[in-house]
This record gives sequence, structure tokens and C-alpha cells, in this order.
Amino acid sequence: MSDLTERSETTAPPSPAEPSPAERPSVELPAEPPSAEPPSAEPSSDEPGPAGPPPKDRRVLRAVLRWTAAVVVFGVLGSGVAYGITTRERTDVPGLATRDDGRWDYPTLTRPALPAGAPLPFASDNHGEIHYADLEQLLLPAPAGSTPDPTLKGDKSRISVDRFLQEFAGDSSLSTVRQDLAEGGLRQIAARGWTMPDGTATRIYLVRFHTAAYRDAFTNADFANAGVAPRLLKDVEGESSIDDGYLSDEDIPDVRHDVYVEAAPSGPVQVRHAYLEAGDIVALVVQSRKGSAAAVPFHQTTVLQEQLLD
Repeated sequence: MSDLTERSETTAPPSPAEPSPAERPSVELPAEPPSAEPPSAEPSSDEPGPAGPPPKDRRVLRAVLRWTAAVVVFGVLGSGVAYGITTRERTDVPGLATRDDGRWDYPTLTRPALPAGAPLPFASDNHGEIHYADLEQLLLPAPAGSTPDPTLKGDKSRISVDRFLQEFAGDSSLSTVRQDLAEGGLRQIAARGWTMPDGTATRIYLVRFHTAAYRDAFTNADFANAGVAPRLLKDVEGESSIDDGYLSDEDIPDVRHDVYVEAAPSGPVQVRHAYLEAGDIVALVVQSRKGSAAAVPFHQTTVLQEQLLD
């Protein structure tokens, strides 16, 4: 299995002689900074040269030059470290800024192993765009500090159709969805859920069909995007419309998404959710929280689940 993110390689430290401005990320200071005072030239005659500064002034000058050199070196070193972090993917730096922007601390993501000889879902010889990996391994793992949802702990994360349809408890045409699942080539449903210390609850469902064609027929009939959410989720008391603030990673070309947010005024709980279509799988990502559900962790969770399905 290979990491979904590429990590930056540490550059070799520059040679001790005069590091160029472009080579700063790793600089070691000598135990004693070299004196910045230029070497004195021997007088060409016996006549005394111009009088130099008194010994005390020379010591002060030398100290100032040494401190100046040290400040420059440490300033460049700090700039190099900052550049290295800002040019890496956020998932390459575990825990970076999670307290500042609301991101959660997810484990490093890896692609699940495939059975021997099985193609990738979007390989040219996989005409059904089938995910041959175990469905449980395609579920996004829970972030650090979360508490598992006890209602989504079936064998290998499998759940029943009835449990999946509980998410649409307020929908008046639920019987149609149930019938389409029963007659539309459904294979399995896997789910994982958790609650964070701030009360944000997350539930992710992966619904796998026999082929991408079956999945496409189901999503077109039951989850089609018309500018507003096609199905009414439980806890939603207002209207859920397209989340214009969602910015997906453009490097996930084989996963389609429709992302919704419950508009104000919402009920006691605000709900955000997304439908992801990837080959033979449609995923539902739901986040809800009393009061308001933050956009940052929801967008982060949705993008990471997209990456696992690609």
C-alpha cells in the first residue's frame, strides 16, 4: 500500500563555504561564529598606517558583526522551514493548524490492497468501474479524539438497508428509494460514524452496486442534483441547497460530488451532507451539530473520502 500523499525530501545541508541564498533549509552554526573582520594587510612601508579603532571598539564591532551574522543565518533558516511546510500538502504535516482552522487529525491514508490480478476501479480494462478492494477499507478512518457511533458497528462495517434509510427518516418517498435499492443491483452497504468532543457527529455510508451502470441508474433516479438536496435527511428542518463554499481537489477526476448545506434558519441541529459517485459506489457523507456545523471539518472529511474512492 502506498501513501496517498507525497512527502517532501529533506535537502542536503549546504557546504560550510558561503551558502547561496537559495540553499538555506539546513544550516549548522559552528561552535564559534567566524569573525567577520577582514584580514589585515601588511603595510608596504615603514610608515605607520592609519590608526585603527581602539581595542575596546574592535571587540564591540566584532561582537556586533557576529550577532548580525547569526541573526541572518537563523532568519534564513526559519524562512526555509516555513517554505518547506507551506509547499507541502496539509496531510503531509500531521496536526498542522488543526486548532486554528478547525481541521481534524486524521491518520495517514493508504490505498487498500486489491485481490491478486484485480484491476484498479478506473483502469482501462475495468469496464464496470468496479472497486475490488474490501468495502470496509474504502471507508475513511475516524480522526483522533473521536468516539465511535455504536449504531454503525456491524461485522466488517456492513449495515442493513433499513439502517441506511434511517438517514432519510423525514423523506416522504422513502419507499421508492427502498424499492430502487432492492431492484437496482445493490451489493453491499458499509458505514462508519463518530462524534467529536465539540458534539459534531459524522456518518459515512458506502453503497456498492454490481457495476457503475447500476449505480448511475440509482443515483439519477434517487439522488439527482436539482440545485437543492434530492432527499430530506433526518434532523433537517430547513432547506438544504448547494454548498458554494466547497472547493474540491481537482486531482480527483473520477469522483463526482454534490455537496449541500442546510440554510439558515435551521432547526436545533444544522446538517451538512454530500453525495459522492465513484464507479460502482455512491457515498453519503453526513455531518451535523447542535447550533451550527462547521464547514472546515466537513469539507476536509469529504475530500479525504473522495481520495479513498479514486
